[in-house]
Amino acid sequence: MKYNIDTSEKILNAATHEFEEKGYNGTRMQGIANRAGINKALLHYYYKSKDALFQIIIHKAFKVFIPQIVSVFEEDTDLFTTIEKFTSSYIDVYIKNPRVPSFITQEINNNPERLVNLIQSSGVNVEIFKNKIIKAVKEGQIIDIDPEQLIVNIVSLCLFPFVAKPIVTKLILRGNDKDFDRFMEKRKNEISTFIIKGIRK
Repeated sequence: MKYNIDTSEKILNAATHEFEEKGYNGTRMQGIANRAGINKALLHYYYKSKDALFQIIIHKAFKVFIPQIVSVFEEDTDLFTTIEKFTSSYIDVYIKNPRVPSFITQEINNNPERLVNLIQSSGVNVEIFKNKIIKAVKEGQIIDIDPEQLIVNIVSLCLFPFVAKPIVTKLILRGNDKDFDRFMEKRKNEISTFIIKGIRK
């Protein structure tokens, strides 16, 4: 049987929607086959398992996400600029790729070790960010704060609204996806300003 790129992409698109709507545990190979308009035997010819499909999808998601984060970490800028750029890039990637937070959350629940390995092998070096924080503390630019706590605070403030998007959109904003996107665009500056004001001496 000849490998068909169009069929492969059709399967990946179908699987992406299934994982997004039903989560990893709720997704079935038969459901992916039905959505792609093919039989299950053909699906297994292209992709041997649900997990193999999910790995490909999350790797594709990270190819979009990681380069921007790496470039921010590697720039020779002060801590405050790094926080501003990191926050903006982090949120911007999620706005443009709304499925990524869902897939990351699913992987955290299903295979956290694999997710850690994927991040570590992608070139993200959190130590660069930590060292900027330590340097800023030593130079008296910011309060004495644990670098790990600060990094987790920043990531949490950026990520939580995406993970809880239905709650934020319907209960807090009482709107739709466009309202959410506008809210998150504004949040880029809100988070960095909030963090910097909280740590600056």
